[in-house]
Amino acid sequence: MNFRNRKKLQVHVETSALSDIMFFLMLFFLIASTLANPNVIKLLLPQAKAGQTVSKQQFSITVSKDLDYYINQDKTALNFNQLEPKLKNIVASNADVTFVLKVDKSVQVQNLVDLLALGSKHKIKMILATQAPK
Repeated sequence: MNFRNRKKLQVHVETSALSDIMFFLMLFFLIASTLANPNVIKLLLPQAKAGQTVSKQQFSITVSKDLDYYINQDKTALNFNQLEPKLKNIVASNADVTFVLKVDKSVQVQNLVDLLALGSKHKIKMILATQAPK
C-alpha cells in the first residue's frame, strides 16, 4: 500500500448559518431578560388544610391646603394637636396598621415632616400617596 499518494479528505463545516442562529438567540434572551422581573423569588409553599388570611388595616390621613387633617372619610377636621390622640387610639385597637398620607401639594414640607415624625414617634407605618404622571 502506498500511503504517500493517498488523497487526504478535507472536512469543512459551514458555520455561517450558525452565527445567524446565535445572534437571534442572543437577541431573544436580551429581550426576555428585560421583561423578566429579577426581584421575584419563586417559592413552592406548603399546603395547609385550614388557613387564615391576615389583611393589613389601611387608614388615610388627608391634609388640606388649610392644614386641616382628616382621618379616613371622616368629615370632622382636626388640627395637628388633635391628631396624635386619634392616631394612638387607632394603633392601640389595630395590630398592624398602615397610614396612607394624602397631602395637598401646596402644603409646606415642614408640615409633612412633622406628620412623619409623629408616625415615627409612635412606630406607625406611613406611606405618601402620589399622583401618577399623565
